[in-house]
Amino acid sequence: MAAKSWLTHQAALMLLLMSWMESALCSGFAVDPPADIVISDPGHLGYLRITWSLPTSLINKTECPKLYHLEYFDTYSDRWSAVRTPRRTYSAQFDLTKDVRVRVYTLLNGPCTNGTLTKSTNYTELVQKPPSTGAAGTAVQDFICVYHNMKNFECTWRRSPKMPASSQHSLYFWHKELEKTEECPNYLISSGVRSGCNFTGTYLPDFTDINFCVNGSSPKGPLEPAFISLQIQDHVKPEPTEKLYLQTGPDRKLELHWDPPVGRVPDHCLEWQMEQDGKIVSEILAEQTRTLPLTYDRKRSCFRVRSRLNKYCAEKSIWSEWSRPTCHPEEKEVTPDPGWDVVPVYVYVAVAIIAMLVLSLCVGAVLKLRQSKQEKEPDSLLTTLFARNPLLTAREA
Repeated sequence: MAAKSWLTHQAALMLLLMSWMESALCSGFAVDPPADIVISDPGHLGYLRITWSLPTSLINKTECPKLYHLEYFDTYSDRWSAVRTPRRTYSAQFDLTKDVRVRVYTLLNGPCTNGTLTKSTNYTELVQKPPSTGAAGTAVQDFICVYHNMKNFECTWRRSPKMPASSQHSLYFWHKELEKTEECPNYLISSGVRSGCNFTGTYLPDFTDINFCVNGSSPKGPLEPAFISLQIQDHVKPEPTEKLYLQTGPDRKLELHWDPPVGRVPDHCLEWQMEQDGKIVSEILAEQTRTLPLTYDRKRSCFRVRSRLNKYCAEKSIWSEWSRPTCHPEEKEVTPDPGWDVVPVYVYVAVAIIAMLVLSLCVGAVLKLRQSKQEKEPDSLLTTLFARNPLLTAREA
């Protein structure tokens, strides 16, 4: 009886050990990573397609659901991004002037892992080097885009000092609603060369990655390209506020309020900043009003405000220009006593013209009178001589 109990106990231990080994084998150690990663470029300025194959060990495991854990290095944000997908393909944005780095894991579930989602220990990685196109150091610099009041979108750049003088740049763009890349619709020209692109009248969707490529050519060969990806709502610059209102309230308070800028930017998307006498005096304001303590030291203070999109409408934004300053207390206009210092300018001009005319007439009259006297003097002299000659003749006789 004791021997039978001992055999039963040993058999139970063996079954338990076999079950644990099978579970361990299926819970992660046997899950292989994908194979054959391929990165293809459909010509969308950095929007690349990544594909991979099912690991050979899992081809016949049709009863077990499979997921894939993809990691890729986002060169625009300078960090790793991850996504899980049941498909064996994924598209992502990359800067084509830098390395493209991709890693893929396999995740297995179902009866193969006793219902436990298991990730492969290893991953399959592909690092694709950028193509060496264009002369080094000739890429454009300071590429900046501004969406003026959500109406006019404009991008500008600066030429590289290493760029040959006779070179010319071209800009191309693409987003998911375009079948193929398009060229800049309206180039900005500065000193005879292209320095930017104006997209007025061209549809650009918001909350969508828009890819740009600025390349060029020169007599010495192609220029180094520059790739940029952005979303236009993150580059909005509102119009400045037109008017700031000040009024004194009860309890020695100075109440300030202002109107939102005119345009397409929604009021609820704006946040504000205030400046007093050249110094920023407030935290970010969500409302178009501000109350400050009123001082009676007769010191004059001037205020300005500016706005930008808040974090609920865009990841980042550009501050508007400052509004015109509004001061307290207001300067009172002093009405001067009527006199020559307040006579309109045209009166002075009229007086000057009249004086010149009178002076001209006087000078003309003097000259005419002097000429008339000169003509009369010879006649009078001859008359005198003829009058005196008879007397002289009589005396001589």
